[in-house]
Amino acid sequence: MIEVTLPDGSRKPFDHSVTVQDVAASIGAGLAKATLAGKVDGKLVDASFPIDHDARVEIVTEKSPEALEILRHSTAHLLAQAVQRLYPGAQVTIGPVIDNGFYYDFAYERPFTPDDLARIEAEMEKIVKEALPVSRSVKSRDEAVAFFRDLGEVYKAEIIESIPSNEELSLYTQGEFTDLCRGPHVPNTAKLRSFKLMKVAGAYWRGDSNNAMLTRVYGTAWLNDKDLKAYLHQLEEAEKRDHRKIGKALDLFHQQEESPGMVFWHPNGWAIWQQVEQYMRGVYRKSGYQEVRCPQVLDVSLWKKSGHWDNYAENMFFTESEKHTYALKPMNCPGHVQIFNTGLHSYRELPIRYGEFGGCHRNEPSGALHGIMRVRAFTQDDGHIFCTPEQIEPEVTAFHQQAMQVYGDFGFKDIALKIALRPDKRIGSEEVWDRAEDALRKALSSAGVQWEELPGEGAFYGPKIEYHMKDSIGRAWQVGTMQVDFMMPERLGAEYVDEASQKRHPVMLHRAIVGSMERFIGILIEHHAGNLPAWLAPVQAAVFSITDAQAGYVREVTQALVDKGFRVQADLRNEKVGYKIREHTLQKVPYLLVVGDREKEAGAVSVRTRSGEDLGSMPLADFVERLQAETRR
Repeated sequence: MIEVTLPDGSRKPFDHSVTVQDVAASIGAGLAKATLAGKVDGKLVDASFPIDHDARVEIVTEKSPEALEILRHSTAHLLAQAVQRLYPGAQVTIGPVIDNGFYYDFAYERPFTPDDLARIEAEMEKIVKEALPVSRSVKSRDEAVAFFRDLGEVYKAEIIESIPSNEELSLYTQGEFTDLCRGPHVPNTAKLRSFKLMKVAGAYWRGDSNNAMLTRVYGTAWLNDKDLKAYLHQLEEAEKRDHRKIGKALDLFHQQEESPGMVFWHPNGWAIWQQVEQYMRGVYRKSGYQEVRCPQVLDVSLWKKSGHWDNYAENMFFTESEKHTYALKPMNCPGHVQIFNTGLHSYRELPIRYGEFGGCHRNEPSGALHGIMRVRAFTQDDGHIFCTPEQIEPEVTAFHQQAMQVYGDFGFKDIALKIALRPDKRIGSEEVWDRAEDALRKALSSAGVQWEELPGEGAFYGPKIEYHMKDSIGRAWQVGTMQVDFMMPERLGAEYVDEASQKRHPVMLHRAIVGSMERFIGILIEHHAGNLPAWLAPVQAAVFSITDAQAGYVREVTQALVDKGFRVQADLRNEKVGYKIREHTLQKVPYLLVVGDREKEAGAVSVRTRSGEDLGSMPLADFVERLQAETRR
């Protein structure tokens, strides 16, 4: 006799061993049909998993948070099976789940092309209709190597040979196709209904350019056709909003081969940058931060003390001078500690808050670079708070309120919070990490917000709160962070004198709201599709005449607006008004001011918006008041 405990606390007795699928069937036929997998004593397992002892069991259906990853993983196997049916001799290598989908790398006599995708997708749909059962088996490492070598799958055998010999491995089979996989998978291929193959790309075996080039096939999979359609629509919108295209059309910035991963800012783009920076500078002042500036290049000895040498060196740029090795800073924190260390501080001075628009360099792989979203040279709205342990909670709470206000002002309302916990590669004791992680949890609890936890995703020196903001087409972007660091102040000798006249190491809070300025501006461009609000737009208004007779008045209006601090252009070209309106609309200028003889005589302007709305004629003073109200921050 075994007893199964369900999530609602109810118990079901069975007089023999049962599977997760059997448990679902005992509850109802509808649940049995909807079953994708299960959780037994908290472990995710296949629906066919045998239960031979008292256990807590949860049935995984499409409504479960684990469902989407299982479907995507199973769809990757569906892809691999279809490829091997259509292209005998193709070898499967690695096929993981990724954001919004999956990919599989294949070795074949020729690269696959986009034209192959339609054929492969049709074969996948055929396999779905076959409703092939998916079964799991277990083999030893050596048995699995022999099995795949017999199939001619040399890449798969090589993967397995790198696994310790004492491990048992799970294999999944559907029809004639078998692959190594930890699982779980759906019970049969009929469960896989909503998918699409997206693109092909080249990929070196195991990411090493010395190895063979494989073909990577990307796909996406969703719970239903509605979700798939919504995702494909989002991709279409993202293509229209691509910051690289808009950046070129609006003359904001460019990049070139001689400076990979770095940005040449043009006047229009730099105007946006300055609005973001000056806004954030105001946030610093209001929040008690002292702005500082640190060197770009520091001796490698400092990076060894800070822990970056051991944990981050592969991402750093180095240079030499007079037999000394230096590094371009990838982060601003060690420099801020040096400023703190120049004086002896009392506990009465804490918290001390430093802020810097600090330029950093990181040696990102060339394949990871993406416009201004992923670069090698970037500037952070970086700040560091030196405080006592008792001050962590109020400082983190205050930062949270500050960050939410900033995101709202930039037009982002949907913000999710996550706590990234200790990674495998880290410095500091478990006790210190426990204290740091608990401090962040307590601060968010006191702020009355909910969060998700991300095991293993913290920085090497401390856990962090991540702010993920959702844009206008539903994509989430991780921007701001708040990190608790007990280690770096100690490693770099930062001290203060406490109430008992004893020297103590302060806690260091690393914080950023927009994060990389380059990336944040890229997000802003895509979020607004280039139609930046008037306070951020590089040109806020364009003024143009109907005939040459109003040229002097155009200059007068333009200068009056410039004197008020607005960013305005005069257009005195000998072109028709309709042409000028169309051109400045394409440049996404918020306001278009047309002046003719009547406006000149009345001291007025005829106002149109870039959306095509005609606001009519109004006194120039009224327009100034309108624009001031719209741009006030």
